[in-house]
Amino acid sequence: MIKQAEVRVAKNGKRFISLIFQDRSGEISGMYWDAKDEDIQHFASGAIVHLEGQRDLYNGQPQVKITKLFLADSNEGFQTSQFVAQAPMSSAQMQDEIQKAMFDIQNAKWNRIVRFLLQKYQNAFYEHPAAKSNHHDFTGGLAFHTLSMMRLAKAISQQYSQINYSLLLAGTILHDLGKTIELSGAVGTEYTVPGNLIGHIVLIDEQIVLACQALKISEADEDVLLLRHMVLAHHGLLEYGSPERPKLLEAEVLHYIDEIDASINMISKALNKTEPGSFSERVFGLDNRQFYRPKD
Repeated sequence: MIKQAEVRVAKNGKRFISLIFQDRSGEISGMYWDAKDEDIQHFASGAIVHLEGQRDLYNGQPQVKITKLFLADSNEGFQTSQFVAQAPMSSAQMQDEIQKAMFDIQNAKWNRIVRFLLQKYQNAFYEHPAAKSNHHDFTGGLAFHTLSMMRLAKAISQQYSQINYSLLLAGTILHDLGKTIELSGAVGTEYTVPGNLIGHIVLIDEQIVLACQALKISEADEDVLLLRHMVLAHHGLLEYGSPERPKLLEAEVLHYIDEIDASINMISKALNKTEPGSFSERVFGLDNRQFYRPKD
């Protein structure tokens, strides 16, 4: 399936399509040169195609040199779900575990806000990826990333009793919920207009404020300010998109468990495509570093 398709213009003035192909085993990029109008119409995001070509490397990244590309016939019976990577847990399993964990948010205001927003964005939360590319970029990736972080948050809070587990858990559940607005969905994932202009951090902060208004909770309440700070600071640095750096112990912990889970997912994805005894392709989300897979 074509995951992404971007029409560009080459130095010779001719149009080409920058493509990313995917199936459940992974993805690979390729260029379709001298694209005509009908090619641009046919080879769009979400289209299922037959691809023939040679696998090469370009700037250390795998790329396919396309020799033949044509649309799959509808009579072949292919379904989009056959080509989209899925979370290792079903939506029902993830929802059950997250709902049970909600009882650990013992602060009534945080609990009400989190329940309100999870219900509001429930369908998208369990279907969306956590990113367009990089980490957890598969169907259900947003919920699975959140759930993985919730497990880390619980383990760390058991080790360090000074952590307010209710606050850390509430912040963890909400930290990326704005991606249900920022991203278009699991198939042909693109950034929406609000996603491009505002971004998921500010979008979820706004949703917390709107939830407070609906639930008759004062926006000036310190508990609300603490929860908003958790999501506003979770990228850690201003240059990474956070309006504030962490100024709470729990906000600092949230930032690091987010980094841990995203990094492990990106490295694992690269190593899964790497032969034992060799280095992986470069991982863009980790400063273009390569990672070594030890010999079995």
